[in-house]
Amino acid sequence: QVQLVESGGGLVQAGGSLRLSCAASGRTFSSYAMGWFRQAPGKEREFVAGLNKNGGRTYYADSVKGRFTISRDNTKNTVYLQMNSLKPEDTAVYYCAADSYYNGSPDARAYQHWGQGTQVTVSS
Repeated sequence: QVQLVESGGGLVQAGGSLRLSCAASGRTFSSYAMGWFRQAPGKEREFVAGLNKNGGRTYYADSVKGRFTISRDNTKNTVYLQMNSLKPEDTAVYYCAADSYYNGSPDARAYQHWGQGTQVTVSS
């Protein structure tokens, strides 16, 4: 079992940057692939980025490719999402998720554990 706690959300102007963090409890963090998802009001939850257990492979939604970077530090039990060149359409609640079976799948159904989410608001 792993518990996830996101932080780092907030209000930022378009073109700005934020770095989200997701801290995981437990000693088996390195056995989980991790993902970031987001959900805007009135919309379905969507995949943002994922990476495999050792961080060697990353995956991105087309909408964030080149602007967002996912990374992990297994010594700190933490996964990060660096978000640059933010746009108003990036406004959403961002969730991190952990998956023990796949390698950073874009399918939310692959993930067994979820954080509570952190709000990101980008003003124009």
